[in-house]
Amino acid sequence: MQQEGSDEMVLEDSYITIAWLVLLIILLVVEIITVGLTSIWAAGGALVALILNILKFPFLVQVVAFFAVTFLLLFFTRPFAVKCINSRREKTNYEGIIGKTIRIAERVDNMSQTGMAVVNGQEWTVRSEKDEEILGAGTIAKVINISGVKLIVRRYEEG
Repeated sequence: MQQEGSDEMVLEDSYITIAWLVLLIILLVVEIITVGLTSIWAAGGALVALILNILKFPFLVQVVAFFAVTFLLLFFTRPFAVKCINSRREKTNYEGIIGKTIRIAERVDNMSQTGMAVVNGQEWTVRSEKDEEILGAGTIAKVINISGVKLIVRRYEEG
């Protein structure tokens, strides 16, 4: 009778081992596909849980370790990893223009669909943030958004 319960326990343990292994593989595949540091932290947690399962720790300990390791990796290593990955990344034209102050080259009138500015040597169509606001040529404006190929601006006010 005792042997039968023992066999069930071994069978359960092997299913749990397989479950941790499958979870680890799925998380790694997701990480490889996304390449965005999305699931690598949980993969570390799954690896620790798998090792604890192989060492015959109780299932509850494995689950707690999975969540604890995932959280710790996420909390302590993610900021460093993101910083290292983004340090070599250059801003695109789009990202570099938002927040920039520009000089309007052609009167901006949303109702007449006019407006142009030269930013970094490129001509851009410009529209005002508010339809009723008209900005004359020579006006200084701040780029607050980009919609398609149009700069969305507001009159620049120091202060």
